Amino acid sequence: MLILQNKIQLSEFSSLYAMIVPETNLLRKINDLIDFTFIHDELVNKYCQNNGRNAESPIRMFKYLLLKTIYTLSDVDVVERSRFDLSFKYFLDMTPEEGVINSSSLTKFRKLRLKDTDLLNLLISKTVSIALAKGIIRTKSIILDATHTHSKSNPFSAIEVLRERSKQLRKVVYSFDESWEDLNPKKNNDYDLEKELEYSKNLEQQISKDEFISSIPAVQEKLNLLKETIEDASENYILSKDAEAKTGHKSSDSSFFGYKTHLAMSEERIITAAVVTSGEKGDGPELPKLLEISKENGIEVDTIIGDSAYSGKENLELANQQNINVVARLNTTITQGCRKEADKFDYNKDADLFVCPAGHMATHKGLRVKKSPGKSDREVYFFDIEKCKTCPLKNGCYKDGSKTKSYSISIKSNLHQAQIDFQKTEYFKEKAKERYKIEAKNSELKNVHGYKRAQSYGITNMEMQGAMAIFTVNLKRIIKLSTGVQ
Repeated sequence: MLILQNKIQLSEFSSLYAMIVPETNLLRKINDLIDFTFIHDELVNKYCQNNGRNAESPIRMFKYLLLKTIYTLSDVDVVERSRFDLSFKYFLDMTPEEGVINSSSLTKFRKLRLKDTDLLNLLISKTVSIALAKGIIRTKSIILDATHTHSKSNPFSAIEVLRERSKQLRKVVYSFDESWEDLNPKKNNDYDLEKELEYSKNLEQQISKDEFISSIPAVQEKLNLLKETIEDASENYILSKDAEAKTGHKSSDSSFFGYKTHLAMSEERIITAAVVTSGEKGDGPELPKLLEISKENGIEVDTIIGDSAYSGKENLELANQQNINVVARLNTTITQGCRKEADKFDYNKDADLFVCPAGHMATHKGLRVKKSPGKSDREVYFFDIEKCKTCPLKNGCYKDGSKTKSYSISIKSNLHQAQIDFQKTEYFKEKAKERYKIEAKNSELKNVHGYKRAQSYGITNMEMQGAMAIFTVNLKRIIKLSTGVQ
């Protein structure tokens, strides 16, 4: 059975709260600012209403998670601190002498109660509605940017994993039959994925042919592990426990392994929308979603502020249709035209290069000048064909035997000329000055609320982590603006 909310019971010690938790305390301010019953309304159907013992209030469980984010604590530490910190107990609607939960309950709450809940949009929408009701959001601009989060799991190259799996298989085989040391195929000593795959396949096939040795359970276990790795390595260049994390590029020679959180924020520094993707995704294609979510959350938008990643042709066309200004410096190299979704190559503004649908960045670019009248010059981006040869998406993209793989785009259009003229206006120059605010917000998320690294595996868990972090920074910002602090 579900208890709506654990209200503070009468206790001879309750007067301690008035003395120890002052009006200026952040947790008291949050309790006064927001009615958390919306959490109960969202999760009520996840609980049985008429059977079993009373369940812990979902509001209290949610507040435990919020405390974790506000103070960057582990499950164990947030529960332990709640045992003796009266500001925590006050926030959790507990009596001073009341006992705390078992920390394992938080894991169950995340997995069972929050599963399939769009927590990210729910919490952003709630804070935006509070900000609008208080008259905090007055401007009609949204600032866009993306921040990256490293995966909880370190990535390993496919070659490294293949070599480790092969080594484990050889070791267990030798423990049963030392003569196999002379029978195995010659090892690959080059750092070449194709050669390593060939060696691994030969090793696997040779051992599989021996019915006696391959039937031994210990050998069979390592053999199956190598087979699985060969299949994975044929499709991916990076292997990790975090299967949904991907390699993204911060610049032409700097990369990260993890996720991206694409953000929209008002000029008052209230986050109005967020979309979480794997790390290799481009920033520009997320503009339509961020705009749509912001408007659904009640934000009027007449201007979008961002960097050059958001000045793609599709985004400019969408903004024109809705009479929205795009304050983003035009970079002609991100014009993609009307291509099929599967054929799209994303532009990486930091590296000034395109990234293919498989996540591989171009190695360099060049200019192809058209001499025919009416034809536009094109910029051509060249890719590493060694990666193209083994790419799972090569069909229709790379032709076997080709010596090069390139991707080209038209340099100019009438739409871009209009944007070039807009960039010269005073309005553009003044609004562009607001973009630094979202970079500061990204820094707050990472350095204050643990958003540098994922706490768990997968996009769903990353969205949950993002939901709590964004909810926290929005609440803190609303409280600050409500007291007149800018």
